[in-house]
Amino acid sequence: MSENIPIEKPAGKLGVMMPGLGAVATTFIAGVTAIKRGLSQPYGSLTQMGTIRLGKRTEKRVPMIKDFIQLAGLDDLVFGGWDIFTDNVYKAALNAGVLRKELLDQVRDDIEGITPWKAVFDQNYVKKLEGEHVKKAPTKYDLAQMLMEDIQRFKEENDLSRMVMVWCASTEVFMKPNPVHETLESFEKAMKENHPAIAPSMIYAYASIASGVPFANGAPNLTVDIPAMFELAGQKNVPITGKDFKTGQTLMKTILAPGFKARLLGLNGWFSTNILGNRDGEVLDDPESFKTKEESKLGVLEYILQPDVYPELYKDLYHKVRINYYPPRGDNKEGWDNIDIFGWLGYPMQIKIDFLCRDSILAAPLVLDLAIFLDLAQRSGMKGIQEWLSFYFKSPMCAPELYPEHDLFIQLMKLKNTLRHLKGEELITHLGLEYYD
Repeated sequence: MSENIPIEKPAGKLGVMMPGLGAVATTFIAGVTAIKRGLSQPYGSLTQMGTIRLGKRTEKRVPMIKDFIQLAGLDDLVFGGWDIFTDNVYKAALNAGVLRKELLDQVRDDIEGITPWKAVFDQNYVKKLEGEHVKKAPTKYDLAQMLMEDIQRFKEENDLSRMVMVWCASTEVFMKPNPVHETLESFEKAMKENHPAIAPSMIYAYASIASGVPFANGAPNLTVDIPAMFELAGQKNVPITGKDFKTGQTLMKTILAPGFKARLLGLNGWFSTNILGNRDGEVLDDPESFKTKEESKLGVLEYILQPDVYPELYKDLYHKVRINYYPPRGDNKEGWDNIDIFGWLGYPMQIKIDFLCRDSILAAPLVLDLAIFLDLAQRSGMKGIQEWLSFYFKSPMCAPELYPEHDLFIQLMKLKNTLRHLKGEELITHLGLEYYD
């Protein structure tokens, strides 16, 4: 066993702030409230239901993660956020149509009082949405200062000891890194000059990190994964992570693709299409926003399958992704995959998947875990990119000189080994002395 890492106790309240109080955020808030009231269970949440093996298998030490390491409890969480619409969380959840009204009515008293703060929003970056509940200021730098005032006010009014921010808002248009993103100085100068390379999500990330608040990006936007944010996070000793919640179709890919590679089964093609009708579907109906999502989805297979290492199996893989806005489906997204594989002697086979998933139901426990684990990271003195949280993202952030790890099972091993390391427990490598006895 190694030495324990000093971890500050999770005393007091933890504020969870979310840009975007739409389907995902309201499902998360209402869900946590329902779980606290004993109306359901936190299915899908590693922090609440996950276990962790310690030591050798013969020791049979498999505690719950939340019993192994001190985490913020559900009763410690206080919610707040921004939105371009004025609906409170109860009304927004009704409009989203994810959770049944019968359940929402049982938690109405707790969530109806949570109303959004005016948002930082620019329709040039999310072209399919319009909203009037928006901050006005001369520059993007001034908007960041207004967000920082919101953060400080939220902390004082709720007597919070710690805070985190998780981006739950819409996908912005596709953006490439710009020279103004290279340093904190050039980034702040660009904010003051209203440079178009500074998107609203970046303004939130800047305000969060500058306030000493950990930030997670739940969308595929170019947001916190730029050098200026790395520099700021280092200065402020703030953990950051992202990007794009791993739900639905991509979750299936990160489960299946490692299996194909492990068995050395080849792939000729993987065609994926989606239909969904919520606000996310409407936003992604814009080609520029879809481009951002497409880049996030397409990269998964290449990193997992390593076509440069296995050219005979994956070099010529044809990978296509489509997303179609279909209002009648609402939040109940359907992800359909056709997978053309080949095996022994090159004989072809096919796999068909029709995943009738609920995007916000899959995303809500990720918001919970990210909020709680980011708080743990900060209490443990960790700062900058938290690669051990790659488990939760389609496009995991990592150090610039590394490539991201997309294999779900390696990601989970990395996450749990980080927890073991923090508590001074032996890391699990699956290499035991019994092989040499």
